Amino acid sequence: MIISVSRRTDIPAFYSDWFFNRLEEGFVYVKNPMNINQIRKISLKKEEVDCFVFWTKNAIPLTTEENLIKLKDYKYYFQYTISPYGKDVEPCVIDKKKIIENFIFLAKTIGKEKMVFRYDPIFLSEKYNLDYHFRAFERLCEKLGNYTEKCVISFVDLYKKTERNTKSLRIRVPKEDEKIEIVKKFVEIANKYNMVIETCSENGDFSKYGVQKGKCIDDRLISKILGINVYDKKDKFQREECGCIKSYDIGEYNTCIHGCLYCYANFNKEKAIENYKLHNKNSKLLIGEVGANATINEAKKESILKKIKKVQDTNDKQLTLV
Repeated sequence: MIISVSRRTDIPAFYSDWFFNRLEEGFVYVKNPMNINQIRKISLKKEEVDCFVFWTKNAIPLTTEENLIKLKDYKYYFQYTISPYGKDVEPCVIDKKKIIENFIFLAKTIGKEKMVFRYDPIFLSEKYNLDYHFRAFERLCEKLGNYTEKCVISFVDLYKKTERNTKSLRIRVPKEDEKIEIVKKFVEIANKYNMVIETCSENGDFSKYGVQKGKCIDDRLISKILGINVYDKKDKFQREECGCIKSYDIGEYNTCIHGCLYCYANFNKEKAIENYKLHNKNSKLLIGEVGANATINEAKKESILKKIKKVQDTNDKQLTLV
């Protein structure tokens, strides 16, 4: 199994104690986002977890020396977002200098191939204009160029809740010609620092500029980390533009308290804070406790390694028969 930790919230930043408690007990309960009374039990046993994918804007609480020792028997990599925005956009994100230091520390500790630098979402405003992004991206690449192989970018999607929450910023989605200008300039900068650029959940085709469509839950990177060829189907529960393969996400929406105004996973900051107050690091659930009307079903927990062995065994039998 591949475990996503988590595209719905920042578990490394705010819920790392809970995560390691769950790791110790060997499983986690996850509510169905559409029906809180439907709960899935997901194994976290090392023989059943093929890879963790950590999504974060601040991995410092998760990556203490003690915690990294607890992860030593697991395979994992980071989708690590370092954006160019200030406190007007990301009011509760910690000092970016500390985040960059943590990124570099992790790259030196676990290997730069396991550190994916995310610069997203990209939007434009009077303050955050094209020139601002070009200068900010170059500064970040200069600092991170020796500590990652890849940068993932995406352009902001202005859903109704995003439009409402960012109204004061007067932001907008870049026009098509502006997207091309951004991509071309970013490629030029990234090449200087030996980075490739991929897009995340974008409709546009930027391949002629040297940018391919990426996968955040990436079978290619997971293959590299595991040392075997991993192939799996696209995750049918993600939107059409998303290239991610199947994973189990153990997070919950409306629980991230970074307070980023563009956030897709929170309705609003107040709701996230309200839920955060219900968190118990000793609970099997990220938020709250199991209700009296809840039903619990176990997730299928066969590892990719076991699947591959079955295929190999079948092939061996066929060869013997021939």
